[in-house]
Amino acid sequence: MLKVNEIYASIQGESSHTGLPCVFIRLTGCNLRCSWCDTAYAFHDGKNLTLAQTLEQVETFNLPLVEITGGEPLMQEEVYPLMESLLKKGYRVMLETGGSLSIDKVPEKVIKILDIKCPGSGEEKKNHLENLKHLSPHDEIKFVLLDRTDYEWSRSLMQKHDLASFTQVLFSPVYDKLDLKDLSQWILEDQLPVRLQPQLHKVLWNKNAVGVC
Repeated sequence: MLKVNEIYASIQGESSHTGLPCVFIRLTGCNLRCSWCDTAYAFHDGKNLTLAQTLEQVETFNLPLVEITGGEPLMQEEVYPLMESLLKKGYRVMLETGGSLSIDKVPEKVIKILDIKCPGSGEEKKNHLENLKHLSPHDEIKFVLLDRTDYEWSRSLMQKHDLASFTQVLFSPVYDKLDLKDLSQWILEDQLPVRLQPQLHKVLWNKNAVGVC
């Protein structure tokens, strides 16, 4: 049984797959409390669905791309059969994970979007950096940046682990907190091999919209 907060279709707002139509499966529960979290409603609210019921809802949208997100989806053991089932049905599957739990059991074919928490989140001590060795070339690492301190911290960690040599790195500003122009200028000045990643869904709708990303 899965505890599901919501299942809906929208335009992918983040990652290098931005702009693509996508089905989102948002699972309930999270072990982190990031200062800038925009999905706190998923901490507890949700309904219990069987794997079959979840797949049935996904199929109604008739879209090839599916993202499993949260909350923290890896808190639920049933997420692994869910990923396997989606892959077997021919879906392109993405997983957004907060980076504090191991991804070692995630199927290799799943596109993993691994968040690394910066100091501004208040949760940087919970990063499970062993996850870096489980990443494939199609996976991505995302840093959500609150300010210049977060930028410098992320730049240092990125260079220490040579992240850009084996995966796509995304720098995403906290909406309404860090100006896109400032972050763009810092990236250009340092010639960082990263992708600037604004949250498209918040541009299309608004920062408080639910069921759109």
